[in-house]
Amino acid sequence: MKLALPAVTVALTLTSLAPVVAQEISAQRLSDITRELASEPYFGRAPGGPGEARAVDFIVAQFKALGLQPAGDDGGWTQAVPLWRYQTQPGGTFTLSAGGKAKALHEQTDLRIETLRPIERVAIRAAPVVFVGYGVTAPERGWDDFKGVDLKGKIALVLINDPDFEAQPGEPVAGRFGGRAATFYGRWVYKYEEAVRRGALGMLIVHETAGAAYGWNTVVASNGENYEVVRKDPAKEKLLLQGWIQRDLTVELFRAAGLDFEAEKVRARRADFHPVELKGATFSADYENRFTQLKSQNVLAKLPGAKRPDESILYAAHWDAYGLGPASADGAVMRPGAVDDAVGVAAVTEVARAFKAVPSPDRTILFAAWTGEERGLLGSEYYAQAHQADLARMVANYTFDVLQVGGPARDMVLVGAGQNQLEAGLAAAAARHGRTITPDPRPERALFYRADHFSVAKRGVPTLLFMGMSGGADLIQGGREAGDRWVEAYTARCYHQTCDRWDASQNYQGAADDVTLAFEAGRDLANATIWPDWNEGSEFKPIRAKTAGQRGARP
Repeated sequence: MKLALPAVTVALTLTSLAPVVAQEISAQRLSDITRELASEPYFGRAPGGPGEARAVDFIVAQFKALGLQPAGDDGGWTQAVPLWRYQTQPGGTFTLSAGGKAKALHEQTDLRIETLRPIERVAIRAAPVVFVGYGVTAPERGWDDFKGVDLKGKIALVLINDPDFEAQPGEPVAGRFGGRAATFYGRWVYKYEEAVRRGALGMLIVHETAGAAYGWNTVVASNGENYEVVRKDPAKEKLLLQGWIQRDLTVELFRAAGLDFEAEKVRARRADFHPVELKGATFSADYENRFTQLKSQNVLAKLPGAKRPDESILYAAHWDAYGLGPASADGAVMRPGAVDDAVGVAAVTEVARAFKAVPSPDRTILFAAWTGEERGLLGSEYYAQAHQADLARMVANYTFDVLQVGGPARDMVLVGAGQNQLEAGLAAAAARHGRTITPDPRPERALFYRADHFSVAKRGVPTLLFMGMSGGADLIQGGREAGDRWVEAYTARCYHQTCDRWDASQNYQGAADDVTLAFEAGRDLANATIWPDWNEGSEFKPIRAKTAGQRGARP
């Protein structure tokens, strides 16, 4: 959904606060830190893996050297994040039956399956399969895909994205869910949560690259491994089985049940859609689920505010990547996570360095390196739960996740453009450098719901996400076409893969220029008294309004 532009008065107020001399954000230091964190001794930085301690120690050392103060547990530099690590064991059996025929399926090739409960074996025998459209319940939009269907003991089969993603002009649903721009209802996280609320035994999401915004290689990148925060009663909060299924298999399944998949997709775009139990179709699974409990760590630091220390601005990125996995074509097994997201950690460090070079800000600046982002925003979510009361007086969050390293650009592509008034400050900072802000050209990719900023955004904190893979920037060398080539090449080849390495050919000046905008926008806010808000129409504005009484009045 395209929202109204932020108030001009906010931009003017922030512009007047900018000092003449800018602080340097160093492309070389960004490159150096990225190179270190993506190197072999860090083993791909999986939470609880052999590289975690080294990664955490390195980040803490950076923060200490800059003279920041610790902001973790008990006055320390870290926050313990208790996690379960789950691994679907190879050798399991999976079967789809329909039309009197059974078809054996293979994990990773046909399916991606996981169980986020601490149980050793999952055995599901001939569970009925029910197609529930997009799996969305949105009363405020007049939408309910479930219509009260009983899903106990059944597998819910759902489409990815939301009901108007593929809507054609003139269809009643067109625009109801933001058109091509994805909503949270389109995310797999939401769908699994709704399936739990509806009492389903499990859920399979039909993978389609356009709707998911990534290919099957990304779906299976975890190699059967996943993480989850420790919960009091996982059986009440997590499905017994959840995962993805290839589209072609789904088409076959529908055909065997006497249905046309494409026709059912069209029907699912209607508000009067009713779930369909696929006649004679069942799903069976029998596999082992290995699990271990561990404590991972968020790294937290702060620069206390000189005048209003209880008001904060948060800069954050995630330190984790995908660790070790199956060998790629060139024999590599480590997924280094250089662009995703070692460079983001480098950006947080550089922002901290810049803040230390100017007079102490009026408001407190927080710096965080999260764990578990790749496994479901776990570290940031754990922090947000633990600091719920403090979020009411958090002014803003700037999150770095996948900064572009294609070189300097005339603009910065903004994910989630139109959501909140922080964009005014960003645009003002960009104008000082002769740059512009370009709205995300591919909002259907749902990137605004796929990074750590979402953990605080959904609790009302205005956020900006710096993510260079949303759309190609207008590069100084090669223009928009070159920017698009960088995005497409990275997304198709290296995103969550072994080739996400540091490389001498990468140009970190574009990343440095974008981080400069984040620093300057946050610095202006840190010395102001205003409280930027969400724009009218944003789903987060009512959430922020509930805590309005805990913040000072606007001047």
